[in-house]
Amino acid sequence: MTATVHVLPNTPATRHDWRLAEVLALFAQPFNDLLFQAQSVHRAYFDANRVQVSTLLSIKTGACPEDCKYCPQSGHYNTGLEREKLMQVQQVIEAAKRAKDIGSTRFCMGAAWKHPSGKDFPYVLEMVKGVKALGMETCMTLGKLSRSQSEALATAGLDYYNHNLDTSPEFYGNIITTRTYSERLQTLAYVRDAGMKICCGGILGMGESTDDRAKLLMQLANLPQHPESVPINMLVKVQGTPLENAEEVDPFDFIRMLAVARIMLPKSHVRLSAGREQMNEQMQALAFFAGANSIFYGEKLLTTDNPQAEKDLALFARLGIKPEEREEHADEVHQGAIEQALLAQQNERLFYNAAA
Repeated sequence: MTATVHVLPNTPATRHDWRLAEVLALFAQPFNDLLFQAQSVHRAYFDANRVQVSTLLSIKTGACPEDCKYCPQSGHYNTGLEREKLMQVQQVIEAAKRAKDIGSTRFCMGAAWKHPSGKDFPYVLEMVKGVKALGMETCMTLGKLSRSQSEALATAGLDYYNHNLDTSPEFYGNIITTRTYSERLQTLAYVRDAGMKICCGGILGMGESTDDRAKLLMQLANLPQHPESVPINMLVKVQGTPLENAEEVDPFDFIRMLAVARIMLPKSHVRLSAGREQMNEQMQALAFFAGANSIFYGEKLLTTDNPQAEKDLALFARLGIKPEEREEHADEVHQGAIEQALLAQQNERLFYNAAA
């Protein structure tokens, strides 16, 4: 069955006309007031104890021609990352099966490209079809897309396309020079026109200001249609990248970003994304309270570490959180099977962790 959504009376309509002063006022609220507002909005549109679970696989690693200063996959920096060719279609489908077995409902595939090549694109389409056939939601991030590529992905059955804006338009040039902000927005427009859902967010910890964080959220919230999924990443500092010595993000500032995102994008899934390996359980619990309701699940986020599945299961159990089911397959038998599989993996380990 689908998660019950209790819409509160006088719930404000989704907005697309945010102004900077309004957003900065949200950030400036006392912490408890901000979290109360975010939690209230969250409960108006979502089951507060359900979290959408995705798995992310790097289907082509390294040697990317982009110069994103945060990225270990950029060919501009020496990070020691081994370059890998595009995975075979069957390898990707097998990985998706394993992800489904541990409770993921969405399988995301990422390739380190500026844009898909004509040679590789047919294989990408077959990956989408294969994963879709498993009954999972599909998501890809392949860089810049043309209109025809967007339409082909939609026809193949791709549900979501991830294309992050990363930061504000004003700060963007300090981080990336090989692709313009307008090109990113154009790809998002092609994806939306093709009928796919959008996964789009940003990164904290690259030296940006609070104004930049506010302006990023304004870009997302003032789109004609809000992204269905909004990943909020904490920079994972990788040796060899220009940002390897960037200043740490204050944990409360990160939680504030999640809370403001929840208020401004009330119907979107706000994803607690990269950087979870650096967060303790208490910070993750606070993130869920602030309105985060999606995570990546598994040991890797493309090339960086992610909390292991067993740890996530134990934390979910301690918080009374359950994985969100897919609406397209929202029958009690399907959901019961997922939850039973998760419980079977926890068992004795769960109770040990709960007492720690």
